[in-house]
Formats: sequence, C-alpha cells, structure tokens
Amino acid sequence: MTPARDGQIAAAGAGALAPWPHLEAVSFSCADAEACAAFFCSQLGCRRLDAIEPGPGYASLIGLPGAQLKLVRLALGRERLELLEVQALPPGQRAGRPFPADSRSNDLWFQHICVVVRDLAQASAPLRQAIAGGSLQPISSAPQRLPDSNSAAAGIEAFKLHSPEGHCLELLQFPPDKGDARWHSPDPAGVVLGIDHSAIGISDTERSCRFYNQLLGLRLGSDGINEGPEQDGLDGLAGTRVRITGHRCASGAGIECLDYRAPAGGRPIPADLAPQDRAHGQLRLLVGEGPAQLEAIAAQLEQHGGRLLSPGVVTLSSQEAESLGFQAGLQVGDPDGHRLQLVVR
Repeated sequence: MTPARDGQIAAAGAGALAPWPHLEAVSFSCADAEACAAFFCSQLGCRRLDAIEPGPGYASLIGLPGAQLKLVRLALGRERLELLEVQALPPGQRAGRPFPADSRSNDLWFQHICVVVRDLAQASAPLRQAIAGGSLQPISSAPQRLPDSNSAAAGIEAFKLHSPEGHCLELLQFPPDKGDARWHSPDPAGVVLGIDHSAIGISDTERSCRFYNQLLGLRLGSDGINEGPEQDGLDGLAGTRVRITGHRCASGAGIECLDYRAPAGGRPIPADLAPQDRAHGQLRLLVGEGPAQLEAIAAQLEQHGGRLLSPGVVTLSSQEAESLGFQAGLQVGDPDGHRLQLVVR
C-alpha cells in the first residue's frame, strides 16, 4: 500500500493496553455450518475445535431472541473462526438469504478473512483447480503480485475467492520485509499460517477511523491507496482505486477498511441484514474487563457513527459464559453496518 495521497490520519485511541482490544473471533453465518467447516478444514488448513449450541443469552445478544443456534468453532494458527448456523427461527422471523448473486468487492457488505500462507502457488493450487472444475467461484482473475511501484505493498502476492456458500476469502503471501514477524518463522507449521486481518468495505475512511481508533482503541497501521491492473485482477473490478487503512489490535489479527473510490456503484449493507443471512459477518472484540467498559462504549456509540443492535449490555448465564469465553457483550453496528460483538470477561 502506498502512503495515502489524500492525507494521513493520526492514530487516536491508541493508549489501550494489552490484552485488549483483541480480535477474539471472526464469525460467518452459514446455511450449513458443518459443511462449511469441512471446507475450511480440508481446503484452508483450519482445525476443528468444537460445536456448541449457545443459549438464550447469546441469541438475545445477536438480535434473535428465541432462536436455536449452532456455533462450529475452528482454529487457524492463533486465530479463531466461528461458523454460525441458525437452526430454528423464532415466530415471525423471515428465512435467511444467500449472498446477492451479483455481489462485488466494492459492495459494503464485502468482508473477507485474510489467510496468510507460506507459498501462495502451493496453497491456492487445489482451490484454483476447484474453480476450474466449477465447484468454487473466484473473485480474482488469477494470483496477483503487487507491483514494486507500490512501495508499502510491493511483493505481496494474493488471491481472492468465494467459499461454497459465498463468503469472501483472501490467501496472501508476505515478502520477507513485510507483515508481522510471526509470518516469517524459520520453521512454520505447514503452508497455511493464520489470519492476519478481516477486511470490510466502508464508505468514509475518516468516519471509520474515528469509530475503530477513538471509540474502540485500535491503532492505525497502514494507510494508502491501491490501484492499477494488479488491483483490478485481485478484486475482480475495473478501474479500481481503493484506500486501505489497517487497524491493529494490541496483538493478533486486525481489521482492514476498504474505501473504494472507484469503480462507483458499491451498494450499502441492507438495513434489514440479520444473523440468518449469509452476508452477516461478525467481529468479536475483547474490549476490557467488566460490564462498565461496555456501558461506556454504548454511551459514546452514536457520536462515533455506530448503532446499538442488542438490548443494551447482555450478561450471560454462568454456563453460557463458560462455553463462550466471555461474561457480557454488546452487539453493535459500525458506521456502515458491519456487525461487531464487543465483549468483556
């Protein structure tokens, strides 16, 4: 990524102390969580942890009180991926919807996980073979190497595709001079190493920076403009110009905001997006200890462009807290409607 041509944003809210904020898990909604888990484990090197059925507290937190839910939990390196299946809906709730067939990378419901690999050609080969056979759909025209003219991203190789249910995925290989040190271990465990970030489509960089940096305490990392034929090939678009800002947690994976300046026509997240919809992604952030931290965030949410989705702070039963790993949570939408689950222990 090159330095931003329309102004750097000062990192704000970076005084948060470890271990938070921390991206605890990325969640994708699925029609069939077990089938999705089989794909992620067989094709992307994920390791199955367990499957649980969260109780009424969690259903209320995500905005589906009375629903019967299933969470299949996977590990990929140090990071966690959760696959949410709504097994039974409460009365009056509509059925889940698939991704729109004409979804594009500049639509604001776009969200991917960036899976870091040691060798992109090797890691992507079986996926590209499945694409050639018609069982998977690509986003990228082919694996792309970002050019040397883009100094901050020069040498990065990447390839994007859809999961069988339409979730967006990116495989990425860092050159030796880029990425966290952990991606350059002299003895990596296999070709797939872990999740570097989850990327989301946004409409206003400055507004999103205020939300993620000032309100939630992430620190601004990279900030630049990507454009050119390689970016076109990577995103499956034409005439691409995208401002990319990375927001890093105290440790581990971060959140990357993609502000497409071109091509025009990216569509907003539907106002009625619900957890049973395939386009419903969720980022769980550990933000502190004790519900008071959640109350403080809720009080400032609207002035930072966010929206409360849960009925206030939801405190889980001891049994749910033990299985889910957090005591209380707050479900919110960011300025563009991406779902975040803010939790405390």
